[in-house]
Amino acid sequence: MELGSREAFSRMGTLGIEEEFYIADADGRPTSGTDDLVYGRDPPSEVPEGFDHELFQCTIEAQTPRIEDPANAAEALATVRKALVDHAAEDGYRIAAAGLHPAAKWRELDHVEKPRYKAQLDRIRYPQHRNTTAGLHVHVGVDDADKAVWIANRLRWHCAVLLALSANSPFWNGFDTGLASARAKIFENLPNTGIPSAFDDFDAFRRYERRMVEQGSIADRGELWFDVRPHTGHGTVEVRAPDAQRDPDVTLALVEYVHALVTDYAERYDDGESVSPLRRELLDENKWRAIRHGHDASFVARSGEDTVSLGEVVDRECDRLGIDGIREVYDAESGVERQRRLREDSGLDALCADLILAP
Repeated sequence: MELGSREAFSRMGTLGIEEEFYIADADGRPTSGTDDLVYGRDPPSEVPEGFDHELFQCTIEAQTPRIEDPANAAEALATVRKALVDHAAEDGYRIAAAGLHPAAKWRELDHVEKPRYKAQLDRIRYPQHRNTTAGLHVHVGVDDADKAVWIANRLRWHCAVLLALSANSPFWNGFDTGLASARAKIFENLPNTGIPSAFDDFDAFRRYERRMVEQGSIADRGELWFDVRPHTGHGTVEVRAPDAQRDPDVTLALVEYVHALVTDYAERYDDGESVSPLRRELLDENKWRAIRHGHDASFVARSGEDTVSLGEVVDRECDRLGIDGIREVYDAESGVERQRRLREDSGLDALCADLILAP
């Protein structure tokens, strides 16, 4: 049984960035390629542990190594992205990025043969068969297990903010869904997803994790796919809410925000700050607002008594945490707006080409 431990939580403030991408042909359309890029030959020297596949043969995951100093995040991300793009190019592939690929039609795509994913398809059936999503996952190290659970509880309110800022997946299975992040709605049809309930402490979370494995609900702890979770193997708080990004500057802005939040909440925990409970229903409402409206979303405030716009949240958070990246993301054209504009003005071919990562 693969379960983590308290001892894993030993480093404070480290970073890890996981990005899911699409393997594409020369025109930017999804194509099967994991047999070549994951198993076909040795990984590039810059990424000695290689890349991993996801559910479909057209999706691939790249991970930075543990980043001890957040100031080095941009360099680490650029190194891994370039290694993946170059690795793919050797076999004639391109790499594309978005929360959902606008040309992906799940019935026409091949699943991987890895036993883990075949077991998921057999157990979960339809919701997993159509799961063509790609996300951004940010890990921040925390030096105490109970602190990590407390921070994860607090971050639940911020997941909707991160999703709204990152939303860039309006198209799914060939049509415009009318949503800003159809990825989030598709993904939360899987079990053990969405905004989790709060846990009292690490022991409570570990009991839940163990129970889910022992009762056969999940194969291992990695199948707890919540928008935020304490990662009991890496010793991190992992935020999984955002859509995957084409623009590395957007990725880095979201990473900066997550790191600042975790650091801030860690200090509050150490200072003994008390916490008022947040109703899960209101957190779910905020996530729906992010899914539907993206940059135009407003959220139910923590008090539950009023609402606050995404722009107000961004200004407040940047001033409070001393960051700038998410303000630039909010002020720029959103990924949703860009995709719809390109699709309307220039067609699907131009949109697919735009999603390709630069060499």
